[in-house]
Amino acid sequence: MAIMTTHKETTFGVGDVVRVHQRLFEAGTDKSRVQVFEGTVIAIRGKDMGKSAVVRRIGSQNVGMEMIFPLNAPTIEKVEISKAGVKGVRQAKLYFIREKSRREIDKIYSRTHKKDLEPQAKKKTVKKTAK
Repeated sequence: MAIMTTHKETTFGVGDVVRVHQRLFEAGTDKSRVQVFEGTVIAIRGKDMGKSAVVRRIGSQNVGMEMIFPLNAPTIEKVEISKAGVKGVRQAKLYFIREKSRREIDKIYSRTHKKDLEPQAKKKTVKKTAK
């Protein structure tokens, strides 16, 4: 069963693709900006106020990048869900994704989507016969 967590009003879990908006402050000035990091949540650790999420994305030239976001930090503006993937995840930590390419990860999500559609297709084909 996948682990779910909440950041303010957004509930997400392991396997979801999220966009984390983080406020960064320029050194030596009062300027700040919001930086967005989009990737797959591969782990959620901690509890209560110490909860954090590990988000991984594959950048340019197929180099993987991971960031750990403390969810209750004041610098985290918001967390948006881009693609929900919780239904197909059967593990609490998705560390095996580190060895997979972007194409293999997309294949996993497409299989998950097909599994969601199969029960609907079976319901349409089943016919009851009257005796």
